[in-house]
Amino acid sequence: MNEFSVVCRVLGTLFYRQPQDPLLVPLFALIKEGKLQQHWPLEQDELLTRLQQHCDAHLLAADFNEMFVGSECSVSPFRSTYIAGSNEAEVRVFLQQRGMPLGETPADHFGALLLASSWLEDQSQEDEVQAQITLFDDFLLPWCGRFLGKVEAHATSGFYRTLALIARDAIAAMRDELAEYEQEDAGPDEEE
Repeated sequence: MNEFSVVCRVLGTLFYRQPQDPLLVPLFALIKEGKLQQHWPLEQDELLTRLQQHCDAHLLAADFNEMFVGSECSVSPFRSTYIAGSNEAEVRVFLQQRGMPLGETPADHFGALLLASSWLEDQSQEDEVQAQITLFDDFLLPWCGRFLGKVEAHATSGFYRTLALIARDAIAAMRDELAEYEQEDAGPDEEE
């Protein structure tokens, strides 16, 4: 798994899964022990230290549920809430066309989109970079700033406020990385 995939997978999982989910135990252990920094490819040590200081999965459950769960949640994690005229089906079709297996849960969840980007990266198809660019430009970037701003405003824990800052920086860095790949793919012929 490369660095891009690791970042998408960690962030996607933390936004997508309940903090008390047994699958998160190893990840929360890395965060609590300050060992995530060793595996984190971005220069975000200060933010990762702050994340570590607020990392108590049991206390985070109430914050997660208040923000992201149910029809009365304070911060909807779904793209269709932020983009007028959009719907979950267009994300689902895009991912299915690339062979991604999808369950019954909505495909336009913020965490699910980051996990999908990790999946696209790990599949290494010929059009992988273009698929990731489309995922970022069409399905993530137009609304993630508003979503992350709401997380910062509504989170009662320092963990989710810090996670929003980490995600904001990481998404910008990953999009820049995709732009570099795009320029490399364009080659010298298109620069003339």
